[in-house]
Amino acid sequence: MAQNFTFEYLIIDLSFEMYIITNNRIPHLAKRKLSEFGEVIFFETQDISYPAISLHPDIFMVQTGKGLVIAPNLPLEMKNILNKKNISFFEGENYVGKTYPQTATYNAVITEEFLIHNLNITDSFLQSQSENLEKIHVNQAYTRCNLLALKENNFITSDEGIEKVLRKRGVSVLYINPSEIILPGMKNGFFGGCCGIYGNAVYLIGNLDFIPEGKKVRKYISSLAYELIELYNGPLFDGGSLIFID
Repeated sequence: MAQNFTFEYLIIDLSFEMYIITNNRIPHLAKRKLSEFGEVIFFETQDISYPAISLHPDIFMVQTGKGLVIAPNLPLEMKNILNKKNISFFEGENYVGKTYPQTATYNAVITEEFLIHNLNITDSFLQSQSENLEKIHVNQAYTRCNLLALKENNFITSDEGIEKVLRKRGVSVLYINPSEIILPGMKNGFFGGCCGIYGNAVYLIGNLDFIPEGKKVRKYISSLAYELIELYNGPLFDGGSLIFID
């Protein structure tokens, strides 16, 4: 089947050396704000996965300590952009598909210490890239969608199963109910998909005032000495994560 896709660029300062990959359909005000921090590549695919997640970068790629790992069927145009920007990447083994588990094989969370995912479906190349890390199995295969990894083994999750596993592991984790998070085409989205981290800043597609636990999240993020950058004054929007590359 033919694959159609578009990539949009929104650049204010051509001297930027940081690239930000995100969903082409995040709110326009969030796009404008995000473009203040780096060169933004708005990601979109068609006829690869189902519509609600077909524009989500975290379905097709994941950052590891050894570099970016991408699905082999990431659109050629996207691969060409990565090459043009001198962004190194490795291709995994599994193709992203239209149904689970082919939709979630790259949706892992990788930190300096852990690979957190449903290990039954994790791409084999991704596992080999993480051989020096402790593996933590969770049932929720859309792990990156639901989990934001902060410094010093602190986490925020919108999945109660992930919360339970991490608490047993002895790390700090804050749970928030995802019911107020927007994901077009679905009942709701998930917290991790609204976020990205670069340096000591947490970037959020939306404003925490739109969720009941907003004050808790602000306090938690602030306690770790992060700056919180809310990209627009509206509900949290699950765009499939913000991926920062320098």
